[in-house]
Amino acid sequence: MQIIKRNVGLTVGNSLMRVYVSSPKPIGQYPGILFYSDIYQLGSPITRLADRLAGYGYVVAAPEIFHRLEPIGSAISPDDLGRLRGNDNASRTAITDYDADTKAVLDFLKKEETVMPDKIGTMGFCIGGHLAFRAAFNDAVKASVCCYPTGIHNGKLGKGTADTLERVAELKGELFILFGTLDPHIPEAGRTRIMQELISTRVSHTTSLYEANHTFMRDDGDRFDPVATDAAWAEIIVFLHQVFA
Repeated sequence: MQIIKRNVGLTVGNSLMRVYVSSPKPIGQYPGILFYSDIYQLGSPITRLADRLAGYGYVVAAPEIFHRLEPIGSAISPDDLGRLRGNDNASRTAITDYDADTKAVLDFLKKEETVMPDKIGTMGFCIGGHLAFRAAFNDAVKASVCCYPTGIHNGKLGKGTADTLERVAELKGELFILFGTLDPHIPEAGRTRIMQELISTRVSHTTSLYEANHTFMRDDGDRFDPVATDAAWAEIIVFLHQVFA
């Protein structure tokens, strides 16, 4: 399916947040997806992932998660300095600000003419996987895809300690969460803690493990694994189609 791309601006508090929107070109209504980047914001590896999802028939809205700290349009280089910059931005952003951004994009999707307002989901990578998980606390979210989500098991997200794991029982939609077994940022103990909490709270979820490293779906780094990425996409698309059928 061909897609169209555009940028919109949403004001959250006193900050203008750029949102990259990728959507199917054929006229119609589609499920909407709040799409979260990793700490490097909306560089081409992330927008390619957003475009790919849009091509399967979704309106994808990807916000700049550090809009309070970075100039509009800033994509952080995925190198040593960029990693320091992205992690610093993450630690300086209040958790309540992340949640406010979530609400703003969800409200935007619900009002979009091309979006089915009762079919809204989230998807994210790394810190974005954590944000997608938290976004699923909102009743409007029916499906959430969390790709190697960092910080859920230890509360690391922004300023202070995130209460994400303690709020797992608030999840009402369907959850798909995937991990790389070689990921040093989410060790086996962390994965086990998350999965045990999902099971004990009886949250409807699917978990997949891939023999891959952190950020294995990002195609511009040495940890990119195309085979694991293709397998993950196949599962993600089936999951979303089933939830929104």
